Amino acid sequence: MKYNFPITRTTTPKAKPDPDTLRFGQLFTDHMFIMEYTTGKGWHDGKIVPYAPLQIEPAAAVFHYAQEMFEGLKAYKSKDGRVLLFRPDMNAKRTTSTNERMCIPHLDEELMVEAIKAVVNVDKDWIPEKKGTSLYIRPFIIADEPFLGVRPSDHYLFMVILSPVGPYYEGGLAPTKIFVEDDFVRATPGGTGFAKIGGNYAAGMKSQEKAHEKGYEQVLWLDGVERKYVEEIGTSNAFFKIHDEVITAPLSGTILPGITRDSVINLLKQWGIKVSERRLTIEEVFEAGKQGKLIEMFATGTAAVISPVGELSWKDEKVVINNGEIGELSQKLYDELYGLQIGEVEDTLGWTVQV
Repeated sequence: MKYNFPITRTTTPKAKPDPDTLRFGQLFTDHMFIMEYTTGKGWHDGKIVPYAPLQIEPAAAVFHYAQEMFEGLKAYKSKDGRVLLFRPDMNAKRTTSTNERMCIPHLDEELMVEAIKAVVNVDKDWIPEKKGTSLYIRPFIIADEPFLGVRPSDHYLFMVILSPVGPYYEGGLAPTKIFVEDDFVRATPGGTGFAKIGGNYAAGMKSQEKAHEKGYEQVLWLDGVERKYVEEIGTSNAFFKIHDEVITAPLSGTILPGITRDSVINLLKQWGIKVSERRLTIEEVFEAGKQGKLIEMFATGTAAVISPVGELSWKDEKVVINNGEIGELSQKLYDELYGLQIGEVEDTLGWTVQV
């Protein structure tokens, strides 16, 4: 590694969890990475320390003005014992874009990836090996300078914490039911929809709560101006296979540039499947459903990888997709991506990085 981070190991290691009962994001490993930023000094003093609560001022800027960002990726252990990350350079590039929008100081992309690799290497024994499990990696930056006033902070913390996880959705690859949101708005042009920040998710909780009350797992957002074009599904990007074309929303500044999204687009092109990044109205989706042309729908994201959709609800209409079963393409994409991530499919694209 180019960077050499000092390590302080815990004196009270925790018991490893049972991989058969793992939930998502509820347990954390023994160690974490932490680095400071100070105006005039830059990023400094990166180190690996025991996982522990932070001591932070009540007046810290992150609490009052939400100056923060986060990322998400996973580590996997292959059958031959290698520890693999999946396209961490893309997380680093997205961090650069988010930081610029949020007035957070630039974090060197190579430094970020090396920090992730370093802490994962320390806690690699926490990586579960049961199929469908992984070590979720959460890098994040918070403004922790204590002041009340709307301006960029002069001090930040960059941290990486790790969590052994099971499937994001308890049903695994079982198709989910999605509620189409046409009242609340997630993002509008010129906003922060493309950035990986907590505020985007906090603003969507009310809609997700409404969906759960109606018996649906997630929300499909429509555009924030006309409320007619499909955009994202909760924490994921949305794909629709209509007849022989796979369609996903374009990167126009209102949706997250998902790493799994980009991987899926690349694979579809490699397989000779027509894939379009274009605007698609919810009316077109439901009309295709009525005509039997909506062959498949699925969501893509780091947490779930591929999540097939079996039912959509919009206003007083419902459409069942592929008889509520996982589609052939969704299954093929999951098998290919997960196979790459765990080292069982040959990586001809250079997407996996060994720790």
